[in-house]
Parts: sequence; structure tokens; C-alpha cells
Amino acid sequence: MPHSLPTMPRSLDPAEQARIRTFQAPLHWRAIWQMVSTFGLYLALTVAMYASARLSVWLTLLLALPYSGVMVRIFILQHDCGHNSFFATPSHNRMLGRVCSLVTLTPFAWWRRVHARHHVTYNNLDRRGCPADFYTDCLTIAEYEALSPFKRLLYRLSYNPALIHLLQPPLVFLVLQRVPFDTPKSCMAERHSAYALNLALLLVFTPLVYFFGLKTVLLVHLPALILASITGIWLFSVQHRFEASQWFSKSEWSQARAALHGTSYLKLPFILRWFSADIGVHHIHHLHPSIPNYRLQDCHNACPQTMAPVTTLTIAEALKTPIFALWDETNRRMVPFPA
Repeated sequence: MPHSLPTMPRSLDPAEQARIRTFQAPLHWRAIWQMVSTFGLYLALTVAMYASARLSVWLTLLLALPYSGVMVRIFILQHDCGHNSFFATPSHNRMLGRVCSLVTLTPFAWWRRVHARHHVTYNNLDRRGCPADFYTDCLTIAEYEALSPFKRLLYRLSYNPALIHLLQPPLVFLVLQRVPFDTPKSCMAERHSAYALNLALLLVFTPLVYFFGLKTVLLVHLPALILASITGIWLFSVQHRFEASQWFSKSEWSQARAALHGTSYLKLPFILRWFSADIGVHHIHHLHPSIPNYRLQDCHNACPQTMAPVTTLTIAEALKTPIFALWDETNRRMVPFPA
């Protein structure tokens, strides 16, 4: 059963906060090794896939599985750079983040802004409605029941698991992120980052198409990009939308409450932890976004008492979470759409 609100302190014990903060400092050697090993594998798989495309379409598609996993890992590196947590130096984070964007197709400055907003609005009932938080937002049961029958149908269709977890993710990464959507005209740096990335992608892929042909380039990159986008969106969604996830009014919301009771600990086997760069330890990330991905699991292990209230999800449990679409304010839990 979800925790009742009185058992959820607004903040952590000062001693525990101090212990968690010890994991904030980036470790230079670990960051360098993670960057080199990740991009080294990405480049090796790229070469292998272009070579295999001449031999077998099926072999190339098989290689798309680990290739997409490495893309997800590179996205988490970009995510850390957006928080200035991967390296100690902000300029190094910006540099690596922009390099990562060539793989993830996600404009670095634009994504950094919308994701920063996510960290102060998630699981807050009074701050819903950000387009970038579509995959974590929800209506309450009362709000859903107040809709007209036609609007209920539209809402159910818009949150159909097949739509939001299979069809939408490739459109978001391949099409929607080519334009600076949800970006005010005053945020010129974020707008320019989208246009600059488009130009950089054009400069990268034009020679590839010239030397290898459009069909080969699509075969190598498109299936992996589609798989990576689906996996990445699923990871982001299940760590916020699960049965025990707690939502709070603005007066109730605090970073500690939302992190420990509104996000999950997705417990993955080692190989999937590597490909996802431990983003499954999502509660730690929301407690202290400045902790780099390569220290999240260590922080979780060092603070077992503080982490006790966090909902742990297995892969099997996580695969069921897309059905939870509404917030039941009476019973304080997420529920599926009514039959």
C-alpha cells in the first residue's frame, strides 16, 4: 500500500543529507573511462554495422540491439552533462553534451532547459501541463470524470500504451526535436541549439549517404534510433508512473518527498544497468541531480535506511506500469482507466 502523507517527511535528516552530498563530486577517471569506453563501443558498432550491411540485412538488424543500447547510454551521459554532474568543469560538460546530441538527436541546450523544469514540477498536482512532461503527467480521477465523454475518449486514446510507448517516441526524437517546440522566443540559445544540431547532423549524414547510399545509412541508423527512443521514453515514464507513485499539492510537495515517494528504483541486471547508465536509480537522481550516474548505485547502497520507502520495480513489474494513467486522490495511488 502507498504511504500515507503523515509518514513522508518534507526533508531528510541533516546527517543523511551530508552523507548523500559526499557522492556529488565527479570522479575524473571514472568519467573519462565511461566516455571513452561508451563512444569506443559506439564507433566499433557503427563500423561493424556498415560492414555487415554488405553481407546481411538480418545481421545488421541484430547488431541494432546493442547499438540502440549504447545510444541510450550516450543519452544518459548527455543527461548528466545537462546537470553539470558528469565532469567537474561546466565547459567540459557542455562540450560532451553537444557531442552526445549528434547521437541522440536531442539539442543539448534546449533539452537542458526543459529537463530542469521537469525537476521542479514532477509529481506536483499544481504544476502539471508542461509538454516535455507528457510521459509523466496525469489527470486525477475527479478531473477525468468531469470531462465530457468525447474528451474522455480523446484522453484515453492519447495515453494508449501502444501510442505513447511505441509510435510517439520515434516521432519525438526524429521529427519533433528538429524544431524548438515549447521554447519561448526569448530563449534564443535553446532555439539556436536545435538549428545548430540540425546543421551538424546534415554535415555528418550527407557524406555517409554519398559514400554508402541512403538505403544503407537508413538500415544502420534508423532501427537502432527507433529502439533507443522507445527504450528511453519507457525508462523515463516507468520511473514516475507506477501504482505507488505519489502526487502532491504545491503546499505538500518537497524534493525529498517527490524523490522518495514519487520516483522508483528500477532494479535491473548488470548488463541493462550498464546500457542505461544506472538511471534506474532514479530516486537518488531526483534527490540530488548533481550526483553523476556512475555514483548513483553507490549512494543508494550507502543509505539503506533513507532509501527504504522507495518503490523497487523489477522489469516484469515495470512492464505493467503503462496501464496506470490516473491519480486516485482518495486512496493515494495511481490507477488504470475505468473499464
